[in-house]
Amino acid sequence: MSGKFYITTPIYYVNDRPHIGHAYTTILADVLARFHRSLGHDTFFLTGTDEHGQKVQNAAEKRGVAPLQHCDETVVRFQELWKRLGITNDRFIRTTQAEHKRVVSEIMQELYDRGEIYKADYTGWYCVGCERFFTEKDLVDGKCPDCGRDVNAITESNYFFRMSKYQDWLIGHIKSNPEFILPAFRANETLGFLKKPLGDLCISRPKSRLSWGIELPFDKDYVCYVWFDALINYISGVGYRTDADNFANRWPASCHLIGKDILTTHSVYWPTMLKAMGLPMPKTIFAHGWWLTGNSKMSKSLGNVVNPMDMIDRAGVDAFRYFLLAEMSPGNDANFSEDAFIARYNSDLANDLGNLLSRVSKLTVRATGGVIPEPVESGDGDAELAQAVADAVAAMEESLRSFKLDQGINAAMNAVRAGNRYLEKCAPWTLAKEGKTARLHTVLHNAADAICRVAVLLEPVMPEKMTELLGVLGVAPGTIAGISALSGFKSVAGCVMKETTPLFPRIIVEEETPAPAAKAEKKGEKKTEKTVPAAAVEPVGLVTIDQFFQTKLKTARVLAAEKVEGADKLLKLQIEVGSETRQLVAGVAQFYTPDEIVGKTIVIVANLKPAKIRGIESQGMLLAAKDGKNLKLVTVDGTMPSGVEIG
Repeated sequence: MSGKFYITTPIYYVNDRPHIGHAYTTILADVLARFHRSLGHDTFFLTGTDEHGQKVQNAAEKRGVAPLQHCDETVVRFQELWKRLGITNDRFIRTTQAEHKRVVSEIMQELYDRGEIYKADYTGWYCVGCERFFTEKDLVDGKCPDCGRDVNAITESNYFFRMSKYQDWLIGHIKSNPEFILPAFRANETLGFLKKPLGDLCISRPKSRLSWGIELPFDKDYVCYVWFDALINYISGVGYRTDADNFANRWPASCHLIGKDILTTHSVYWPTMLKAMGLPMPKTIFAHGWWLTGNSKMSKSLGNVVNPMDMIDRAGVDAFRYFLLAEMSPGNDANFSEDAFIARYNSDLANDLGNLLSRVSKLTVRATGGVIPEPVESGDGDAELAQAVADAVAAMEESLRSFKLDQGINAAMNAVRAGNRYLEKCAPWTLAKEGKTARLHTVLHNAADAICRVAVLLEPVMPEKMTELLGVLGVAPGTIAGISALSGFKSVAGCVMKETTPLFPRIIVEEETPAPAAKAEKKGEKKTEKTVPAAAVEPVGLVTIDQFFQTKLKTARVLAAEKVEGADKLLKLQIEVGSETRQLVAGVAQFYTPDEIVGKTIVIVANLKPAKIRGIESQGMLLAAKDGKNLKLVTVDGTMPSGVEIG
């Protein structure tokens, strides 16, 4: 890793209050920033709000207030929540700030003067929700291909950025820089988008239709397209055209962290804009998945949005941060439910980590008055525990490089579970009764030291609780300055532990009272067995209609495909099932190349329990017909969107 780290979140629309999707992206960015600071890197973390455009204007009109007043009142919700969540951003940018507006205006004027922006008449379909124009062929069933909303036919004069001239360059840049768009299947998705001719980007809106925006410096009758304005925050926020030294120190960004729904704007619009400006490309654009409820994306219109404050009030900020990062593998979608939250909280935090700390602290206080002893006598289990902790440190460092923090967190929790197994195996309570002091001291030391190192690994995820945990161990603040200091930290010997109340009190779920039986048998009444006449016996292998419909068949679109290393017959597919993205492993590599299968609409078993094939998780099964050496995928007749149920 380099000595500098500049990370950004998207800037969030201020048309409504923040929800779990906003919280996840910002917490993930915060954890990455905290980790890099702990590694001694010169770190800068930028977040903020996008305050122009149609949606903001509409939200203000609905409330009967001026757009800027709406922004001033709504932005506070984001700022207060970020403070509550412990977000350590270095700057919070607002696109209504004078400095940002001036930079946007200067960029537009320069591009216009150089012929990169031109005026032309345009007829297209406009989606208010996405604030984007689409051509007729882009629409799906006459609706917006991104959000599914109705679109409006509009003919008007507008200004366009010559994005199309950079298509070949962008394809080459993506192919020659494998870290530019991550996960890799998102790069393939962008390359798939770029197979079609890339049009020029409409970067203006007439004031007669939309007045809330940054005025074009070369035509006072127009305002800037909200996305052209918003993307520039990534450079205006670190001094572009206002602080040359700071900009030279920060840019290019190490990571633009985004949701997958804004991949095109960041992987196509933004790079071509930067190329036209003559600026370097960001190192990585990382697109994470969506939080779902059931199989649906969280959406205000569907009424299934989770308010982060509800979960914070239930279990605390750090538990909420932990759940979001442990539950979602960045790049894939994840399901949110209160049951899943409570189950992971009770299992990982209350039972595993909290229980280990409680047992070790009580045993140490009773055996040594709280002083963590020096290790004296080695024995069975010592090496295994030490290895589990070493593996956790290595996994956490690797997860930083790959942006897969869930894997690092899982390794840390594996070390915690190894600690609990270590206590069961070594039985320090028995060692104390038998007077085996030397071995007892070693066991208490090793367990406490493992807890300490895990706490350092998890501190960026749960900063308050892990600071509290280190305090229970008697480790003074600043003693271990992050993950990079673990290799030089000898041990916790000599620190004074204290007994503690549960770090993560278990959440008790009240069970529902079962419904009474329809009819209870009378005491002494014999059960009678019903016999089925021979004529009524059905042929073997038949299923009922109810049994058939237990299998959910759905259409799915193949977004990306690649061969599974070491397996001649397997392809690993990334598929879109409605608003959800899944991974699927299929034995079709001898019949279809990756390029041949990408873009096809296939049929899958959508509710099949996930299974691991060659160590790769497969979330479903595609349907195909095979006749000897010939295999064909089961598809649908005509055009059909993904996620449609079959039956």
